[in-house]
Amino acid sequence: MRELVLAEIGRLEVRERETPTPGPGEVLIRIVATGICGSDIHGYTGENGRRFPGQVMGHESSGYIAAVGEGVADSLQVDAPVTFNPVVIPAEDAEAYAGREQHHPKKVVIGVEPSVPASFADYVLIPAQNVVPLPDSLPVELGALIEPLAVAVHAVRRVMNADVKRVLVIGGGPIGQSVVLALRDAGVEDILVSEVDQARRDLIAGLGAKPIDPTQGSVAEQVAAEGGLVDVAIDAVGITPTIQDALSSTLLGGSVCLVGMGSPNVDLKAFAVSTEERSLVGSFTYAAKDFEYAAGIIGKDAERYRLLVSAEVPVAEADAAFKSLANGSATPGKVLVRFDDESEG
Repeated sequence: MRELVLAEIGRLEVRERETPTPGPGEVLIRIVATGICGSDIHGYTGENGRRFPGQVMGHESSGYIAAVGEGVADSLQVDAPVTFNPVVIPAEDAEAYAGREQHHPKKVVIGVEPSVPASFADYVLIPAQNVVPLPDSLPVELGALIEPLAVAVHAVRRVMNADVKRVLVIGGGPIGQSVVLALRDAGVEDILVSEVDQARRDLIAGLGAKPIDPTQGSVAEQVAAEGGLVDVAIDAVGITPTIQDALSSTLLGGSVCLVGMGSPNVDLKAFAVSTEERSLVGSFTYAAKDFEYAAGIIGKDAERYRLLVSAEVPVAEADAAFKSLANGSATPGKVLVRFDDESEG
C-alpha cells in the first residue's frame, strides 16, 4: 500500500509499506479520498509544531471497509462506505465521556498523534467504535467533508440558542464555509462572512451567506450597515485582528466562538468581554454525536456540499498541492487527495 510520509518539513514522499491487518475491535478502511486540512498545512510547514517528520497525516477521510477484526459489530460489513471520527478515547471510558469525548485527557487524534499511521494512505486501521457509516445518498468521496463539518456543527452548538437570528462568520475558508452550512441547518438565515479573498467570497455567496470584504473598511461598520450588529460571531481564523472584529461586531451581551487556531497567543480587549458582557468561548474538534449528526446532514443535500470541493488530486501530486496551499494558493475550497485514481503500486 502507498502512504504519504512527511519525509521532512516541507516535503511529502510516497512510500510503500505492507497493508495492515485489523486486530480485535479494529476496522481496515480502504481510503477513497482524504481532505487537506489547514492544520495539515501548518504541520507541513512546521508552523504549528503538531506534525513531525516520519509521520503519516490525514484525518478528513472516506472510503470502504476492507476487512474487520474479531468482535466487530455485524453492522460494519466489508465494502460498506464509511468515514471515521479521528478523536479516539479508551473504549472503557465511552459511557463516562459520552457527549464530551473531546475532553478526555488521554484522547488520541488520528492524524495528529505521530505514532499512529493516519489516512493519507491507501488503507488505515480505525477502532470500530470510531467508524461511521455514510448515508446511502452520499457519494463516497464527499464523506471526506464530514470531519470539517463536524468541527462547524460543534462550534455552532457552543453558541447557538433560540434567540440567535443573525451571525457573523470570520474567515471564509473550508471551516468558515462549513460553519455557514451548519448555521443554515440550525435555522439561521441571516449570515454574514468576512473574507479577504474574492474567490472565497463568491463561494460563500453560493452557499447563501452575505460576504463582506474586511480590506474595504471596518468589519463592524460594514456589519452594522448590513442590518445591525450580530447576536453571535464565530471566528474561524483566530488571530488578534479577527477576534477584535468578532467582539466589535456583536451586540452587547452577545457571544463569540473561537474555533480558528491562527495564532497560539492573541491580544484581547478585556473590557469588550467584561463591561459589555460578551461571552467568549472556545471550540475544538467535536463530540461523537456532532460527528454523527454531520454525516446525516451532508447526506440530505450532497450536491450543495460538493460546492466545498475545489480540487481533487492524485497521490503523486499531493506534495505539489501541499506546497501550493502552503504558499498561499487561491484555491477557495477543499482540496481532496484521491487514493482510488491509480494503481496502488
